[in-house]
Amino acid sequence: MIDSARIAERLTQSQQFITPFKEAVAGRLIRVVGLTLEAVGVKAHVGSQCLVETAHGDLVAEVVGFADDKTYLMPEQSLKGVLPGARVLPLSTKAQVPMSMDLLGRVIDGVGKPLDGKGPICSEQHYRHDAAPLNPLARRAISQPLDVGVRAINGFITVGQGQRMGLFAGSGVGKSVLLGMMTRGTTADVIVVGLVGERGREVKEFIEEILGAEGRARSVVVAAPADCS
Repeated sequence: MIDSARIAERLTQSQQFITPFKEAVAGRLIRVVGLTLEAVGVKAHVGSQCLVETAHGDLVAEVVGFADDKTYLMPEQSLKGVLPGARVLPLSTKAQVPMSMDLLGRVIDGVGKPLDGKGPICSEQHYRHDAAPLNPLARRAISQPLDVGVRAINGFITVGQGQRMGLFAGSGVGKSVLLGMMTRGTTADVIVVGLVGERGREVKEFIEEILGAEGRARSVVVAAPADCS
């Protein structure tokens, strides 16, 4: 048995938004094949998360299956530093993202950790990554236009509040510039910008040069570049 206070202390240092089991049974790692981790002695359901000890700190992995007494996990970070027989600690909940106005102007990664060096995000309310989707019948109909600050779009291809739209074009023809214009000019109170799969070097350029201080002040930037996602 693992002492809950010890687990909580370690999680506070390494994983800000993850809550441990009050009484967790630790397993051990017996095999690594590609990106699949195989452990024994772990009591965790499919979809839950575990901490795997490595030479460089704790690694978060998700339970994706089991066979007999073996549990299979997929890591969320690099496997560098993983050792044979490493301890595997089940977690009670999946990672959570803080939700407050303190997110405005911040840059976070795909799991809600700050990337901008401005310290932790203060919030009393958190949401799970895998929250249940809205009932489609509970969604409001798209009936009001959204001013995106670009007259050509407002006039010829008007965007509605709640609408999804695609922006497709070749490389280097201005997709990011247009996205920055819409972010700065839209009438929305809060804007979430997802930079998923972008080149790592382009993330900083977009935030500082295209989005700018005006757009960033009321935006939350989620950055998961191609070299990390």
